[in-house]
Amino acid sequence: MSKTTIIAAAAITLAFANTSFSGAFAQEMKGHDMKGHAGMTMNAASAEDSASTKAFKAANAKMHQGMAIEFSGDADVDFARGMIAHHQGAIDMAKIELEYGKDPTQRKLAEAVIKAQEAEIADMQAWLKQHGK
Repeated sequence: MSKTTIIAAAAITLAFANTSFSGAFAQEMKGHDMKGHAGMTMNAASAEDSASTKAFKAANAKMHQGMAIEFSGDADVDFARGMIAHHQGAIDMAKIELEYGKDPTQRKLAEAVIKAQEAEIADMQAWLKQHGK
């Protein structure tokens, strides 16, 4: 594991441990090239990238920006708000698979991801609305 990855992981851990710091940390880290979800880098697309890579990088950046919520201290609310962006990221990536992917198994999985994640987003949005959030 690289030194940068270790430092980023430690900073993220600290951010989640101190919710008053986490919102400021998320704002500070926006736009920085750091290791992201599942080891994907959050850097901008380059001219050499394939169309699908450019799309995945854009979807990943959008998801991480959406997940950089201002934490409320209410775990239920914060969970729903963060997961809505996370699930939308899964939907966006599944749509990229459907646009560029060729493997029938992966395409079928992408369709299932879209269906399941859209339903869960609707449930979380309804819960937030029901609880005045």
